[in-house]
Amino acid sequence: MRRLFRISICMLLSFWMVLAAAQTPTRGGTLQSVLWPEPPGIVPGLFLQSPALLPGTKIFESLLTYDFKLEPQPMLAESWTISPDGRKYTFKLRRDVKWHDGKPFTADDVVFTFGEFLVDVHPRSKAVFQRTKVVKLDSHTVEFVLAEPFSPLIRSFDTIGAPILPAHLYKGTDLRKNPANSTPVGTGPFKFKEWKRGEYIHLVRNDAYWRKGLPYLDEIYYRFVPDAASRALAMEGQQFHIATQNDLELIDAARLAKLPYLQATNKGWEWGSPIAWIELNLRKPPYNDKRFRQAIMHALNRQQVRDNIFQGFAKIATGPIHSDSPFYEPQVRNYDYNKAKAEALLDEMGLKKGANGMRTTVKLLGLPYGEVWNRAAESTRQALRQVGIEVVLESSDAAGWVDRLKNWDFEMIMTYLTTLSDPALGVSRTFLTDNQRKGVPFTNESGYSNPKVDALFKEAASTVDEARRKQLYSEVQKILVEDAAVIWLVELQWPTVTNKRLHDAVINGLGPNGNFAEAWLEKAP
Repeated sequence: MRRLFRISICMLLSFWMVLAAAQTPTRGGTLQSVLWPEPPGIVPGLFLQSPALLPGTKIFESLLTYDFKLEPQPMLAESWTISPDGRKYTFKLRRDVKWHDGKPFTADDVVFTFGEFLVDVHPRSKAVFQRTKVVKLDSHTVEFVLAEPFSPLIRSFDTIGAPILPAHLYKGTDLRKNPANSTPVGTGPFKFKEWKRGEYIHLVRNDAYWRKGLPYLDEIYYRFVPDAASRALAMEGQQFHIATQNDLELIDAARLAKLPYLQATNKGWEWGSPIAWIELNLRKPPYNDKRFRQAIMHALNRQQVRDNIFQGFAKIATGPIHSDSPFYEPQVRNYDYNKAKAEALLDEMGLKKGANGMRTTVKLLGLPYGEVWNRAAESTRQALRQVGIEVVLESSDAAGWVDRLKNWDFEMIMTYLTTLSDPALGVSRTFLTDNQRKGVPFTNESGYSNPKVDALFKEAASTVDEARRKQLYSEVQKILVEDAAVIWLVELQWPTVTNKRLHDAVINGLGPNGNFAEAWLEKAP
């Protein structure tokens, strides 16, 4: 009996030792990631498509990062203070940070990035940081000075919206044509090694990373696999360790998550809060008539879109602000699926049916990010045809799509946008009259303009009274939804599918757009 007891104790100790070893980060290993479609570039700020951000956020960093509750955490800034009047933000920078080319990171890089780079090229950050003046107090201290308070500023220092670039490589150059855009130099845990067009992007460990002992991984490969079925099979065959966003068809993601060696999570999109919609060029008829836009809203069966196309990885969107936001207003105009209402609005406009049953023909440029978006475009075509609107579907590659978007070369265009932690950061940019910036993507490409909306957004951004801000954003939501400023489809809830050997890839509110410094791979059995 005593011998059996000793054997049981030994077995239990062995079990816990194995379990503890499995949870202890293992150094080394190559992370294989799916990435689709192939991005036009990977410098955040210059390239904002989701496939560009996934590798770019491993190379570049910002002053702060954010946890699952979107509370700020130190990154390149080790500490910060905010003045009582909300007009001065002072950041103490880390002194032990170097760029990947060995040059020291200093306040000059921060002043250049926030004072020149972001306000020139970044559509979201321009609206945020053009209201600030960034001042170098010493080589490792900077101060942001505002003319009036801007409550969302402390949530504006993420790598997606505020990647810090090396002033010694970019200052005084053509930012969009700088050679460093092809061979990025950041401060992050991984360095750019190679981009073999049509095949992969290769990142390697930054051995001089400021977080001592990190990263754990030796390298990351982002591999381009054009065929959706092949991407799913590669995950199933354990050729890849992680896939997210457009990498997998959602029906495949749901199936793969049930396999014993794979898992899926919806965590990590708290920061982005993405909403899918169809944007219309309001400079052209019939899109400039809100009755036409309202008719489209009634003609689309968005419940079916959620269930059948997005496989339940979504919620029906009711307006411009995500339902997870504290500023969300549910009491807006309801656009139920109602073909009779849609047809009545079109009749009221004078768009009568012709002999072929069609009232007008429109063009819809689809989003080139996978089959799910092709199905969403096809579903839109079928739904609108039932109320007499003939839709001609247009296609493009990722680079051509963003080129047409930013140059207003579309009638209708399918897209999705990260609406972020505060409406002043990710929502207002789409609707502000003065943010119509031809040639800059993810601004107000549609041409929507409403002085009342402009005034509401402006006041909401500057007031520090949270109750007043909620009241202002409630009013702006009601106006935008009444105007059907865009055609809201669904709030996206992207699954990230990982092999269970991969640990700590999703650890904060940026999810797979975090820097992977702490990600590690168990050794294969």
